[in-house]
Amino acid sequence: MTDQSEYVTYFNGEWIPHGQVRISPDDRGFTLSDAVFDIARTFDGRPFRLENHIDRLYRSMRYLRIDSGIAAEEMTEICREVVRRNEQNRPQVGDFTINPFVTRGPSLDGPPTVCVRVKPVAFATFARAYVEGAQALIATARSYSTDSMEPKVKHHSRLNMVLAELEASDVGPDAQPIMLDRYGNVTEGIGWNVFAVADGVLRTPTDRSILQGVSRRVVMELADQLDLTVIEEDMQPYDLYTADEVFFTRTSPRIVPVREVDGRPVAREVPGPVTKQLLAAHSDMVGVDIVDQALRYGG
Repeated sequence: MTDQSEYVTYFNGEWIPHGQVRISPDDRGFTLSDAVFDIARTFDGRPFRLENHIDRLYRSMRYLRIDSGIAAEEMTEICREVVRRNEQNRPQVGDFTINPFVTRGPSLDGPPTVCVRVKPVAFATFARAYVEGAQALIATARSYSTDSMEPKVKHHSRLNMVLAELEASDVGPDAQPIMLDRYGNVTEGIGWNVFAVADGVLRTPTDRSILQGVSRRVVMELADQLDLTVIEEDMQPYDLYTADEVFFTRTSPRIVPVREVDGRPVAREVPGPVTKQLLAAHSDMVGVDIVDQALRYGG
């Protein structure tokens, strides 16, 4: 398997091996987390909903007043070119994640640091969940208050998520945290949105305190096609404890079934019937059996 340090990466206008990327320790992306990013993925080598991810990246930059010096259309094409330049590595790994990021640079006046890389989808980190379901817990670390940080910005200032991840690791190596806002409402995970199913109805937190996930949007579209009702509302841990099914939406796995929250079983079977229906519909949408691919490449 090709060393990922040899993967071709776009960095500040050049195409170089990823192992040669060097970011200054004075870069504000490093010193102040003054950076935005996004994560897309391919299916059978084809970027999925890339324009949605780039649109979110540029909304994040606009909010933080970061100018990459590159138009959104050009950034989209750079992402596609990174995939093309690494295509010879894809048969070994199945598919790629695509990761563009932009920092403000060494000062408020820049110049910005712009990087786009690909790496293998980490199937091994989530494949087991399709069979056994994920173990989730409600973390004590809270989501940032909307008074201090707009959650719709996909930024690198994530120490609260690190604390939540550490809490989960104390429970078990595969435990996944779910965060709450300061009022005790369910928000999101450290890289995923949360859905609960009760009596055939999908419920998910409003976007007031969460990242507007692209995968979340896709699942809501699929639910509409399947005549499933989706309600966006304030949710508490109670709604997860008493649900018929719980699942996460995330870029690489798309839909992750959850077997328990805080040690409480939340599904009679994993994945549950609605989750299975959505996984099947999503596989049809992308032309790849999502579960089969993850099990094959995730070992």
